[in-house]
Amino acid sequence: MVRNLLGSVIALAGATIAVWSPFRAWYDGRHGRDYRFLDLFNGITDARAELAGSLLLPFLFTALITLVGALLRSRTLMALAGLVTLGFTVFWMVRQGQAASGLAVNADGTGLGMGVASALGGGVLMLLGALLMTGRGSRRRQRREKADPSAYAPEGATYDPPPTLTTPPDRGAP
Repeated sequence: MVRNLLGSVIALAGATIAVWSPFRAWYDGRHGRDYRFLDLFNGITDARAELAGSLLLPFLFTALITLVGALLRSRTLMALAGLVTLGFTVFWMVRQGQAASGLAVNADGTGLGMGVASALGGGVLMLLGALLMTGRGSRRRQRREKADPSAYAPEGATYDPPPTLTTPPDRGAP
């Protein structure tokens, strides 16, 4: 239970960081909210995006998946959200590299910015959260353990069923 809670907190922190990343500089001081979501598929342009149609859209989607995964204790949903976040970030980097004829990180603030690092870090935190979680466990396994707990005891260990209370025999009625 503690691992599920810790994994959920880490994954939700990663989702928060990923959602915050479009509000930071991504490339040459241009914020992620200025890139249109459709530019990922059509090529990066200089056109500015509305907030709802910007890079914020896929990160809000992954944050929603992360929240549902935390509520359902689903490692699969958490990992999916992390992979989608990393995928969109890398896809943007490929498209930006094509548009700018290469990517750079410069000391003067040009090139890749902290928004990209935040998106990548958020995706990694979501994956880490999924790895930390134990998940829900299958109901079939829980039923089998209840039916025969000795089958799941460590090797060499014996299983002693709990003692049962017996009632003393009747000694005769007065």
